[in-house]
Amino acid sequence: MARKKKQECPSIPGWLVSFGDLMSLLLTFFILLYAMSTVDVTKALKFLSYFQGEPKFKPFQVSVVPPIVPFSTNVAKKIRKRLQKILPPHAYQLSVTTRYVMIRIFNDILFEDDSDRLTPEAKKALDEIAKTIKSLDLKKQKIHIRVEGHVSSDVENPWELSIKRAERVAFYLMEKGIDPSLFYISGYGDTRPIYTWNNPLLTRRNNRVEIYLEIEDVVEEGNSSSKPRRF
Repeated sequence: MARKKKQECPSIPGWLVSFGDLMSLLLTFFILLYAMSTVDVTKALKFLSYFQGEPKFKPFQVSVVPPIVPFSTNVAKKIRKRLQKILPPHAYQLSVTTRYVMIRIFNDILFEDDSDRLTPEAKKALDEIAKTIKSLDLKKQKIHIRVEGHVSSDVENPWELSIKRAERVAFYLMEKGIDPSLFYISGYGDTRPIYTWNNPLLTRRNNRVEIYLEIEDVVEEGNSSSKPRRF
């Protein structure tokens, strides 16, 4: 009786063939995903143009417009650059909107204790603020300067002291060559505190002077119907 010939290579299980096909399909799928994620848009459009019958492909031209920086933001940057060379960070604050720049200087630096006499550091800071205001192109943007005085509740005669301090700051800026007609001066006493917690360190910071550079639109020539907006 003849013997059965041994198989040189045993046959593989049927499921392994299906598994190999599945792995090949998965590999193809991921290669397609990668190719689609890194497609060159210009080359793809050029390829499609052949099927659309275009004689010549012209790629799209995209121009990037630089962002428009508000006038008040530029002014605030200039003032911060000048003040940080003179005053410590805790001595002042800047607040910016599209309509004004607010410079807040705390009285620990600005004035001598319980008086309206400016300190040497305050004069240096106000000198830099005055230089920034004088450097502005008022033909494009006109400004009004509002100076507000604020004191804490533990000060005697808060209304009187707040207005005196606001006047002192405004008059000093006027002495540096800024047009007096641009100024508005007001004192609010202790009616507008920043901090209301019962903490001596915080309530002391309610003593401050705030300088607002309020922006006003300039009337265009030949357009008498337009009026400047007041903020």
